Amino acid sequence: MKNGFVYTLSNAFGFEVSITDYGGAITSLKAPDRHGTFGDIVLGFKTLEEYVHNRRYFGALIGRHANRIANGKFSLNGVEYQLPKNNGANHLHGGFKGFDKRVWNVREDGNSLHLSYFSKDGEENYPGNLEALVDFTLLDNELQLDYHATTDRDTIVNLTNHSYFNLRGVGTILEHELTLNAESFTPVTEDLIPTGKIRAVAGTPMDFRKGKAIGSDIHHGGYDHNFVLNNWDGSLKFAARLYEPVSGRVLEILTTDAGMQFYSGNFLDGSLTGKNGVVYEKYAGLCLEPQHFPDAPNHPNFPSTVLRPGEAYHQTTVYRFLSD
Repeated sequence: MKNGFVYTLSNAFGFEVSITDYGGAITSLKAPDRHGTFGDIVLGFKTLEEYVHNRRYFGALIGRHANRIANGKFSLNGVEYQLPKNNGANHLHGGFKGFDKRVWNVREDGNSLHLSYFSKDGEENYPGNLEALVDFTLLDNELQLDYHATTDRDTIVNLTNHSYFNLRGVGTILEHELTLNAESFTPVTEDLIPTGKIRAVAGTPMDFRKGKAIGSDIHHGGYDHNFVLNNWDGSLKFAARLYEPVSGRVLEILTTDAGMQFYSGNFLDGSLTGKNGVVYEKYAGLCLEPQHFPDAPNHPNFPSTVLRPGEAYHQTTVYRFLSD
């Protein structure tokens, strides 16, 4: 069902997700608590204008390359490319006008939305014409995102969704309990660029293997780190579990991707007011973004994000909604 720039999928179980053609953003996602009461569990805005002018990537599709690229530079086939520096000295989430700032074509098909976007050769200085397609499918208690891309020239691709979750719908996410299926993570510099090393989470605040409250070990202002998912082989596997004890809501994430970027909403600062007049303070929401590793083109030991003509990029993420 379309309402202005927003399309809504719903099912007989009461689940509902709304998605924009601008940036492919999830603007609302309603899931039940332990009493069966449905509530919106993602941050966002009410109007298109707010999505256009407020750059926090709320719910958006991210591309052509998610996360940071050091100094905005990478080399491919002996050619060095200079991408826009839109995050200090670095490139972030596709540039000044990444996929989150583009209008996607939308086709409705039953319980699915098919979003497509043609990214021209040289857009934000990326090489190659890229055909991107993202399918949103609402199942019984799951939202599945299938990402696809093809190119006519060697390029780099790393797609994800940047939804901010708050399973209670109010307050901060510090009491949410997070479990990550990751024995290691990629340490970063002060400006959040991976050093290239892979470090064990054991004995560090990054250890979420057995689950813990996010606020229990939070340090240096919060989390914004890539976790190396266990036994990655491209198949769909459990990656994360988020539990909110007051509402009893549970979010499980499965993905075919190699990494999980966990961001605890550190840069929210109270300057934005979202849906229903809620002021988004620090830690008002968190992001769990399945993707390949940040700055992957500059680290040969990281899984490659290179896509070549004749190859097909494909990544699947499943968001499963439960309650205790």
